[in-house]
Amino acid sequence: MRLLFVMDPVEGIVPEKDTSFGFIEAALALGHECLHCLIHALERRSGGASSVTAPARRLAIVAGRLELVGAAERVEVSTLDAVFIRKDPPFDAAYAYATQLLEGVRSQTLVVNDPRGLRDANEKLYALEFPRWTPRTLVSADRDALHGFVAEVGGRAVIKPLSGAGGFGVLSVSEGDSNARAIVDLLTNEGKQLAVIQEYLPAVARGDKRVLLLDGEPLGAILRVPARGELRANIHVGGSVEPTDLDAHERALVSDVGARLRADGLYFVGLDLIGGKLTEVNVTSPTGIRELSTFLGRRVSDEVIRWVERRRAAD
Repeated sequence: MRLLFVMDPVEGIVPEKDTSFGFIEAALALGHECLHCLIHALERRSGGASSVTAPARRLAIVAGRLELVGAAERVEVSTLDAVFIRKDPPFDAAYAYATQLLEGVRSQTLVVNDPRGLRDANEKLYALEFPRWTPRTLVSADRDALHGFVAEVGGRAVIKPLSGAGGFGVLSVSEGDSNARAIVDLLTNEGKQLAVIQEYLPAVARGDKRVLLLDGEPLGAILRVPARGELRANIHVGGSVEPTDLDAHERALVSDVGARLRADGLYFVGLDLIGGKLTEVNVTSPTGIRELSTFLGRRVSDEVIRWVERRRAAD
């Protein structure tokens, strides 16, 4: 197969932690060709699916790191076997435009994740589609409403921006804290932009579970444990990673959410669970497959590439 990875520059990839590296490593080991382009390099002309092109360079792994090989080749994206959209968040205007350009090929080739699904699934808001599984949540720019919510849920909550990623902007708000109003003012730009606030879940001290799903089915889970004195468990901000399993409640949650993800073309997804509650649905560039592979003793990314092989063989 020929696979295109629309992603960040390879110089910034950390092999032992990067899920995109895992996919590329698996694909190369299975004999496939991997190509790379930046998200802003996609082009589309009038005239149909063949008009979506990108200047792409071949990917190789040299001395354990990703490298680009040879000159750029302009490829017709519709002729490729699959496109992996692996640009790191945030989901900004450039990301949205890329999904619109890739509309022209979604019926000709496999796009992971589907461009329409990516546009529809804000990682903070999409979780609200599953009220049975989520903590008490409010999305608002109204500062009085946000402060009222803190009191409503017992005096402590967690507030975060709708466009944040990697734990950026995640803050604790407590009733009576002298910083509470400043925090809400900051996150809402003084009442002019939406923020999401959720009840504080004490189980976060024990960590949050990142569950990786492929086509609606769980590949496995890792437990991200926050550093001492830290609210956030994200690996990016110093959280440690431990092996974990899913209990019966969590398996029911994953089954329910997974069916909707599959229907929306969100094939590779990371669910964040705290104390059995769904807090976020990560669809843009989910991470964790390298750590999961270490704990399971096998290269889990092989399962993703084998799934792509099956999908393409069935087309």
